[in-house]
Amino acid sequence: MYNIVSKLLIYGDMDQDSILMELSDIFRCMDEKTQSKDVLTTRVFKQIKRILQTATDYAFDKNLWHNYLTFLLITNENPFSITCEKVGASEGSVNHFAKSDFKAFKELFDFDFSKIEKALGIDCFSRISDYQAIGKPELMYNKNVSEKVRALSERLEKTKDEDEFFDAVTDFYKAYGVGMFGLNKAFRIEECKDGDIRFRAINNMDKVVLSDLVGYEIQKKKLVDNTEAFVHGRKANNALLFGDSGTGKSTSIKAIVNEYYDQGLRMIEIYKHQFKDLSNVIAKIKNRNYRFIIYMDDLSFEEFEIEYKFLKAVIEGGVETKPENILIYATSNRRHLIKETWKDRDDVEQSNGMHRSDTMEEKLSLVNRFGVTINYSKPSQKEYFNIVIQLARKAGITMSDDDLCKEANKWELSHGGISGRTAQQFVNYLQGIQE
Repeated sequence: MYNIVSKLLIYGDMDQDSILMELSDIFRCMDEKTQSKDVLTTRVFKQIKRILQTATDYAFDKNLWHNYLTFLLITNENPFSITCEKVGASEGSVNHFAKSDFKAFKELFDFDFSKIEKALGIDCFSRISDYQAIGKPELMYNKNVSEKVRALSERLEKTKDEDEFFDAVTDFYKAYGVGMFGLNKAFRIEECKDGDIRFRAINNMDKVVLSDLVGYEIQKKKLVDNTEAFVHGRKANNALLFGDSGTGKSTSIKAIVNEYYDQGLRMIEIYKHQFKDLSNVIAKIKNRNYRFIIYMDDLSFEEFEIEYKFLKAVIEGGVETKPENILIYATSNRRHLIKETWKDRDDVEQSNGMHRSDTMEEKLSLVNRFGVTINYSKPSQKEYFNIVIQLARKAGITMSDDDLCKEANKWELSHGGISGRTAQQFVNYLQGIQE
């Protein structure tokens, strides 16, 4: 196996502790007789356990070795795979190197593990070549990844040579992309020890869609119109959703991502303390073939917090233009985002009846950099009852409208007042107590 892996050029920069590289080293040690049978067996079992863990995470089944190799191919971001993501397979010298790598992967797909199984007295490789997954794939957080990997794996199994292998992989890159951005909807960022950042996929994102948000039709339309323009490559604006808590601001943005994911929309959630990394985040995603929403939930600043200055520079005002494939969507309970105090008025100037404060102007200028501002106000009691009734009907609750309204009224009096969130919590309660 190590002789095959050593031929990889474009895909050869894998971590040394990856499953493939570890197995390759195990075969080398076996051939060179530098480790005992017991040590080799322990090392093999450790990698088989890692393959089983990956299979559990992504609901792989049948041939787990093939699933693993396929997963490597579709998550390896390199110049060739990223170019295919953007424009598909095109003529060029790089194709020669890619096909050479795919010839090696084809050999790995067809690799005969009987030699090592016989030498070590094990049968684990045979077992994982026809594996039956426990549980239902539809219950997995990573169902989307699972379906794509298994479909491509089955296609690659049937390829006759590196040319057919090349066509299968590059077709996948063009259709779905490569790496975590091609397989997941939403991400958050983590800071590495070296000061760099990395993206972490959010696999258990709410499956909410816009139709689940009852009411707020005008607000939803503004958000949809702006987002559709964005995903279709037209001009669009950064958006601020502000208003009372529990009115569906965050839910609307999550629903937007679910609605437009298949059109290349992705979301990156960033917290206030990470604003210093915004420029780094943008640099890593600006050349990808996706549309990214940088999402900031519950955005607000106290008077002593200065992180908003990083945000102002990124949104509009810095030397570098914000890429066209990136928008910022934020939610806030505050209309002006930054807390204002009477002290801000100390520098008020009066001239010809006009009042101007540099401090207040600086704070308000952040809001002005959001081209779309959408107000989510608290519903009236009639609207609240309508939300409760519609949510209850969707949940299959058969209580009469009058009884629902009476109980919903009692509920909101002791659970934070009228809001869409209170209505949802009330319906959740009814679902919990019904037989």
